[in-house]
Amino acid sequence: MAQDSSTDIPNVAEPTGRWWRICLGVVLAPLTVYRTGNRLVMRLYRWVLSWADSRFGTPALFSLSFAESSFFPIPPDVLQIALSIAKPARSFFYATVSGVGSVLGGVAGWYVGYALWGLLGDFFYAYVPGVTPENFALVQGHYNDNAMLAILASAFTPIPFKVFTIAAGVFDVRIWVLVVASTVGRFGRFYLVAGCIYLFGPSIKALLERYFDWAALLLFALLIGGFVAIKYLF
Repeated sequence: MAQDSSTDIPNVAEPTGRWWRICLGVVLAPLTVYRTGNRLVMRLYRWVLSWADSRFGTPALFSLSFAESSFFPIPPDVLQIALSIAKPARSFFYATVSGVGSVLGGVAGWYVGYALWGLLGDFFYAYVPGVTPENFALVQGHYNDNAMLAILASAFTPIPFKVFTIAAGVFDVRIWVLVVASTVGRFGRFYLVAGCIYLFGPSIKALLERYFDWAALLLFALLIGGFVAIKYLF
């Protein structure tokens, strides 16, 4: 079991927040970055895009997907979209690369939380965006309620996936739960991007970059709504 970090995480018995609090923060993050002049994130964004013009674009996509699941702030969709726009016929190949890298990165994040949190916790709190004691307390509440659904939501939507993978290790969520939920959510998200590009080509690029996160949230809400309707109607 992972050791406690020097920064205490409250023991939350019930959910202490709502999904919209996390989602709103993620959606507004780019605006905050722009207003505060955080050039580091923008430089990372441009650096990620630069790999689309390189012969190492596919290995870079895998590495980015792996890293984003545990510590890197830029989502792999950025590079996946750029690579797929250049070669629409390979859209699903790039989605598969993103999915495999992301799920494996999630396992690495789980291991950090499970075995290394006592050593690395303070570093993550200080330097990894979105990893805070407050967010961990919020995630613990959702894990107490339904860990599978919580991870699935973070894997498919713009909710910070890294917070959930690391917290899964910290709070002893079983590894198979993480792998199953991550596989469904991450591959679903990346294949959705691939399908849009494969069907509509370069013309869909601007719409994906501007509205994809909102569409992912809406699709996930409709999916959960369908399960709720089945439960109460049948």
